[in-house]
Amino acid sequence: MGTHEERGVAGQGFDVADAAPVLLDARGLVTAWTRNAQRLLAYAAPEAVGKSVGELLSAEDAGRVPELIERCRRDGGWAGLLTAVHRDGPPVRLMVRITSALDTQGPARWLVLLSELADAPGWDMSRATLEQMVTRSPVGIAIVDTDLRYVWSNAALAQYGGGPPTNRLGLRLADVQPGLDAESIEAQMRQVLTTGEPIVGYEHVGHARSAPLRETAHMMSFTRIDDGDGHPTGVYYTVEDITDRHRARQRLALLDRAGERIGRTLDITRTAQELADVAVPGLADLVTVDLLESVLRGGEPAAGPLGDTASVPLRRAGQRSVTRSAPEAVVPIGEVVTYPAGSPPIRCLRTAQSWRKERLDPLGEAWAEHARGGRTAIFLELGLHSVMIVPIRARGVTLGLTTFFRRHRQEPFEEDDLNLAEDLVSRAAVCVDNARRYTRERDAALVLQRSLLPHRLPEQEALEVSACYRPADELTGLGGDWYDVIPLSGARVALVVGEVPGHGIDAAAAMGRLRTAVRTLALLDLPPEEVLAHLDDLVARSAREEGVQPDAEAAAVAQSVGSGCVYVVYDPVDGQCTMAAAGHPAPAVVLPDGDVTFVDLPQGASLGVGGPPYESVELALAAGSTLALHTDGLLAHGDDWAVDADRDRLRRALERHAVSLDLHCRTVVDALTPARPHDDVALLMARTRLLGTEQVADWDLPSDPASVADARKTAARMLSEWGLEELAFTTELVVSELVTNAIRYATGPIRLRLIRERALVCEVFDGGATAPHLRHPRTTDEGGRGLLLVSQVTQRWGTRFVPEGKIIWAEQSLTDPSP
Repeated sequence: MGTHEERGVAGQGFDVADAAPVLLDARGLVTAWTRNAQRLLAYAAPEAVGKSVGELLSAEDAGRVPELIERCRRDGGWAGLLTAVHRDGPPVRLMVRITSALDTQGPARWLVLLSELADAPGWDMSRATLEQMVTRSPVGIAIVDTDLRYVWSNAALAQYGGGPPTNRLGLRLADVQPGLDAESIEAQMRQVLTTGEPIVGYEHVGHARSAPLRETAHMMSFTRIDDGDGHPTGVYYTVEDITDRHRARQRLALLDRAGERIGRTLDITRTAQELADVAVPGLADLVTVDLLESVLRGGEPAAGPLGDTASVPLRRAGQRSVTRSAPEAVVPIGEVVTYPAGSPPIRCLRTAQSWRKERLDPLGEAWAEHARGGRTAIFLELGLHSVMIVPIRARGVTLGLTTFFRRHRQEPFEEDDLNLAEDLVSRAAVCVDNARRYTRERDAALVLQRSLLPHRLPEQEALEVSACYRPADELTGLGGDWYDVIPLSGARVALVVGEVPGHGIDAAAAMGRLRTAVRTLALLDLPPEEVLAHLDDLVARSAREEGVQPDAEAAAVAQSVGSGCVYVVYDPVDGQCTMAAAGHPAPAVVLPDGDVTFVDLPQGASLGVGGPPYESVELALAAGSTLALHTDGLLAHGDDWAVDADRDRLRRALERHAVSLDLHCRTVVDALTPARPHDDVALLMARTRLLGTEQVADWDLPSDPASVADARKTAARMLSEWGLEELAFTTELVVSELVTNAIRYATGPIRLRLIRERALVCEVFDGGATAPHLRHPRTTDEGGRGLLLVSQVTQRWGTRFVPEGKIIWAEQSLTDPSP
């Protein structure tokens, strides 16, 4: 039994093209030596001829020579591996074949063919074996000459088009594959011919003749073939179909793009458009996204598939086409799409199942009576030939449907395409539903906040007022910025701007509570620092009731804790302005000459956080000065290092002139904030006015009951000068009661003041520190009816405290004289 090496050689044909022949006699002596044998073992002919072949072999193989000669005599030859000794010493592993050299005139002789294994990889494969390998290989293989014309190809190459190998001979790639991008492939061949460097793994995507309607992908490798002198004689290349692998990569890449691009905002229509943009052209030539109208409004559609109703209200939310032709003109984005009952889109909506049609009837009418002016689009007109419809469903709710068409790409949609479309739409559906839910909450928060903000600013004579509010963008949500204008007694006006930390409905609700609290405190005629102190105590107490400690570290736990507010009171009689701030930017002042300054206002702690008492400042403003109160969203930064830069930006914006205060207010907001700012923005601008001397009259009165009559007469004369004689009787009654009350219960000087504005204001100042109380006397009581009478004949009345004492005041409307 022969060795494995012997069986391997004996079982294959032996290629003598590169073998070194040696001739032996019957005893195994070398009788003839060749140049190839000399090249292989370095022995010259005189050194080798006459020697036993065993002397040229290694010691181990030399002992096998008698056995091998005997086997050759018996079998007529032998093939196997032997190790020879090189003349210079190193062993040489040889593939050896021995056959009988027939000679009728002399003793037997043996022809020995030697091949070195190191120079002949695949030594045990004959040329026939190698030919079988390339001809039967499933991989397409071809050889082209230096003119890139085919000189050989295997049968497997025919599966890619171009016919059998004989049809290719002498032709170039463009001749056998006219629809293929032959130039790019031949460019690779020329590069290999020029550089000699092989190109491995070149991917080519196109349409082969074997599949003209289907895009295919091939992996190609190119290697240069050289002659014995190293000159290029052609290019050897292989082709493998990797279409399935290529499409799998495309699908994964499309899903990756969808994850990156869909749902970047919380805008429903933008999300729908992103779905269409991602699918074209990677999956389809035309994509339309239709959503239920209730979804676009943020409403809650019915769970599960839609019921069997007469019509389904849909609206085009997004679409994309590879060309700008008819499909874009059929149903513009934002318009209603009507599908006939029983049409595939309606069936998909009601069954919540996808639908695919490989080939559409070119003369069949499109499902939508889409058209403008009664024009109905048909598939033939639009060139659409294949379609998929996928319902948009998220969390068990049907939101709409997405339709995929192919027009320019000839291959129809396959089952794998439908699976990809369903995966793509399911990812987008979650984003659409998130946007829908956000839209619903945002709209609710906007309605809540707008209902809590002033619907219109109150009419008054002290200030010309304008306000501008801009909510935050859809990513951060609605905030809690607010403003207010509150008329006070004595023709004074309070200006308030504040902000609540956080966003959403909670922030809007917290803002409403604060605004109500501020209005309540303002009507008590408290100075600004006391209003903020009471407000701070209210917020801290509410936080404690909710289990939140009123300190800076836990300020974000309760929505109202950490809120900011600036409270300003302006008196048009003397132009005095008093203000205080709690964790809020100081107002800016635009002087009548256009210069802009910022009030040096002590910054108190944010509301509910706790800290030292609030401080107020007082300044005199000339008529025509403009106060600008704003939230920090108006400026880009909230960092300490950026305060000066922010103020410079605000100063430049305020210095710009405008036709009106309303226009000036909007111009400032537009100049400093984007259309969708990151944070809410509120700006309240108020231009000061001063009441003239003809609108204010005051008198000092002695603390003597006899002065009451003089006060009545003086007030009556003033009303006569103002043309308000019809209010004389009521005013004399009010003056009489208030002055009498001051003389009876207070100490110090007494002062009477009348103010004619939108109302007639009667004020009596005294040095007392106690507030009068309204009583309801019994019929038998002799006194206690003064303030009750005043409250019945005037529009409103009250008391406010000043540093020197108190003021009791009463108002009569000049637009409606009746009390």
